[in-house]
This record gives sequence, C-alpha cells and structure tokens, in this order.
Amino acid sequence: MSNKHPQSLNYKNAGVDIEAGNQLVNRIKPIAAKTRIPGVMSGIGGFGSLFELPLERYQQPILVSATDGVGTKLKLAVELNCHNTIGIDLVAMCVNDIIVQGAESLFFLDYFATGKLNVDIAAAVIEGIGRGCELAGAALVGGETAEMPGMYADGDYDLAGFSVGIVEKSKIIDGSKVKVGDKLIGIASSGAHSNGYSLIRKVIETNKISLDETLDGRRLGEVLLEPTRIYVKSLLSLLKVVEIHALAHITGGGITENLPRVLAYNLDANIILNSWSQPEVFAWLQSQGNISEANMLTTFNCGIGMIVCVAVEDELQTLKILAEQGEAVVSIGEIVSGNGKAKVNYL
Repeated sequence: MSNKHPQSLNYKNAGVDIEAGNQLVNRIKPIAAKTRIPGVMSGIGGFGSLFELPLERYQQPILVSATDGVGTKLKLAVELNCHNTIGIDLVAMCVNDIIVQGAESLFFLDYFATGKLNVDIAAAVIEGIGRGCELAGAALVGGETAEMPGMYADGDYDLAGFSVGIVEKSKIIDGSKVKVGDKLIGIASSGAHSNGYSLIRKVIETNKISLDETLDGRRLGEVLLEPTRIYVKSLLSLLKVVEIHALAHITGGGITENLPRVLAYNLDANIILNSWSQPEVFAWLQSQGNISEANMLTTFNCGIGMIVCVAVEDELQTLKILAEQGEAVVSIGEIVSGNGKAKVNYL
C-alpha cells in the first residue's frame, strides 16, 4: 500500500474558474445598467432580482412570461467567432412572444452555459443581450453563468432566456376578436431570425458552401447571423391607436404553423404569397437545398416575422403607423370562414 499523499485538488484544476466568473460579473454590470428602467430594485450579482410592478398604471395587471433559446444558430456564431449579436436573437425570441399577448416587456434574465468560460466571448454575448433589452425596453436584471467541464465541446456554449411582461387584463390579445373579413398585415423579418438553422447548416454542409461566399452583396456568414428583429416598441405604439385582434410571431413552423395558433376553430387565413418580397437568403436556401415550397413555408418565416390582424377599417392606419415606426409592412391576406381546424390557405 502506498503512503503517497494524493494531489490536493480544488475547483480550478477541476475545470471551473471562479475568478473568471467574477470578472464576467464585473463586465456585465455596466451592460445591465444601460437597460435599467423604473421598477428595477436590485443590481447584478445578488441571489435574486427584485422588480417593483408599475401597479399605478394598471387596474388588473396580468404577468406574461416567455422562455426560449436560439437553437443551432449558435453553431454558426461559434464557427464565425462572432458573438455580439446572438444575444439580440435570444431577447427577441422571448419578447416577441410576449408582445403578441399585448404585453410590454419588463425584465429579462439569461442563462449562459459552457465547458470552459472565456470571459471575452461571454461578455460579447451578454453585450448583445443588453442591446436586445434596450430595443425591447426591458431591463436586464440578472442571469446565470455555468461553467461545466466535460459537458460541452471546446468553444461551444448554450443560451437560454427568460422574460416577464405585463398587460391590463381587459387588453389581453388572445385572438377572440378575430372575425371574417379582418385584414392580415405582415411585418418584414430581418432574415431567417432564429429558426430553421439545422436545415440551413445541412444545406451548407451538403453543398460544401463557404461562409465567406457573397450573397446579396454581403458575406454569407453575416447574412445568416443577422439578428432577429424585435417588434416590441413598434407594436406598443400601434396598440395605443388601433385595436389589434391578433398577433402571430412567425417562428419555427413558419406562417403555416404559427398563424392558426391565434385563429378560432372555424376560421382560416388566406395568404397571398406574392404580396411581399422575400429576402434573397430564402431563394438561395430553396435553390441550394432543393427545398419544396411547402417545406420552406413550414420551416422558415420566408420574410414575414410578425403578422398583425386588424379590422378592415383599421388596415390603412395600421400600415401607416407601423411604417412610421420604421417597419417594412404590407397587407398579405385576410380572414375567411373555415370548415373546421384553423388553417392557412396560400393563394
């Protein structure tokens, strides 16, 4: 039996660098400070985040929550070593889901997990998260950084986000006001947003395509990393003037799967496919991957990131207000009678 004493072990030689984590917290604090809004009661670094609800503005306040990630778009960010916009995607996927209920976003938290913490990369990611929060009018109030050796390949990380918003109970948008004849307004996407990237990466891999290729005057990698558009402030401005009957955030599943989620059982949506111009990236994907139109429409947003349903008499005003907010908008269809389960008819 050996009398030799075993090596003295600690957390750092097990692969977890507490000091790096502390450095990251210090890098995050000024990012979070830029997103501070009334109601924030605590800074970054505590055990929990405190937020005082603006009850003076509400009679019957309802909280709305959403959580999401950005999927395998992360793989492209890692491959391209471009990490400062993926956080915008993370925020967008949550706050765009909250606004479809008619709610304003209050605060946001993130979860960043990696095998070995690179402070510069993590800080760049959270810089994007802070920018997304600013675009949404939400406060970045906290998060969690997890360093887990052996769980992730070198250089890989994962992201998750969580957000809470608030809406007056009587003003919740739930699709119950949608009726035959209502008009559907499409708000342009900024590209593929954060959906369909497993297929995008498969197209690139199968065809051995370089991310340095040029597409529509830009580097392909840059086009594919274009962050998800955040529609919160534009739609909140619209809500002050127009009664919105329904909103549909067009994510994975495309218009085909997402629009019926806000329609009653006996209503369909007629969508005129040639009513808007799709970003070049979608035609490129369809061609390179030999993807059918049906699969394109059930995988990607195909150029429409949000659909607004309004009464026919509010159509022109809706288009005007959203355009004034800087959105590219177009009427893309209308609500019609259905024969059962709500569906989308492409014309």
